[in-house]
Amino acid sequence: MSFNVTSHPDLYSSTDVASLNWFEQQWVAWYVAIGNPVIATGLMSFLLHEIVYFGRAIPWIIIDAIPYFRKWKLQANKVPSAKEQWECTKMVLFSHFTIELPTIWLFHPLAESIGMSTYQVPFPSWKIMAPQIAFFFFFEDFFHFIAHQLLHTGPLYKHIHKIHHKYSAPFGLAAEYAHPAEVMILGTGTILGPLMYCYFTRDFHIVTMYVWITLRLFQAIDAHSGYDFPWSLQHILPFWSGAEHHDFHHMAFTNNFSTSFRWWDRICGTDDKYLEYRARVKAAKAAMKNATKEQQDAMERKLMAEVEAEGLRAEAEAEGSAPRPKTVKVQ
Repeated sequence: MSFNVTSHPDLYSSTDVASLNWFEQQWVAWYVAIGNPVIATGLMSFLLHEIVYFGRAIPWIIIDAIPYFRKWKLQANKVPSAKEQWECTKMVLFSHFTIELPTIWLFHPLAESIGMSTYQVPFPSWKIMAPQIAFFFFFEDFFHFIAHQLLHTGPLYKHIHKIHHKYSAPFGLAAEYAHPAEVMILGTGTILGPLMYCYFTRDFHIVTMYVWITLRLFQAIDAHSGYDFPWSLQHILPFWSGAEHHDFHHMAFTNNFSTSFRWWDRICGTDDKYLEYRARVKAAKAAMKNATKEQQDAMERKLMAEVEAEGLRAEAEAEGSAPRPKTVKVQ
């Protein structure tokens, strides 16, 4: 169903609201209450981003504060302090309001100009949305894999990506802790897929974009959480990246450049150090199966320290400077 805003000041004058489901009715109520579709769409999009981002990050803050969960923390000796969490939050909020807010607001008129629906109801079915979202995941993962490696080279690392690598043991809030230029570069991979799909099909609804953004934020925050639970998605879908995969990237600086999936790193050989490290940990645990837990933990910390030292050397080489200590507090 389509509407002509000029000839229908009331966007839903021809809509049988009673035939809509509950979510669609709330959608209509929102646009009617705001009165201006541009403002209503922009405001809803930004609020969605903030609610989902901090709503997903706060549980990880709580988990970090509870010692019981340390048994699943990938770098258990590195727990972010309240000060570090607050410093990270301020940087994230700065990026959200100076970079992401304008981008989010401008995305909608651009997308509408090439066929995206916003206020229109009813929503597309899950059968329509699912393949679209699958394409967005695939496209973003490949884009990120290429762009992320470029950000690890020369001036791009030294002046841009280095900020995101402040934490060798990442935490949920740090998913979007980055230089504004990096937010724009990597964010392009998130919005370009939907824009391309919309341009070529002229059949795309913003509610699908909202589902995609929600899933993408969950993926990014969880990948930076620093925890590998037995029920984490990578144990169900072996090709899923997850925190266990991305945490190594922050610890070792090199390897594991993709976001959602493991296959590009495996195909291109950019997970060799990661695979070697996992093999060393596995072999060491097998050799120490009769040792105490304290001895096993000490062994794993030793292997982590060796990998991180190698990473500091690789980082220094990438930026052309001497190695520097990471700022995450060791407890």
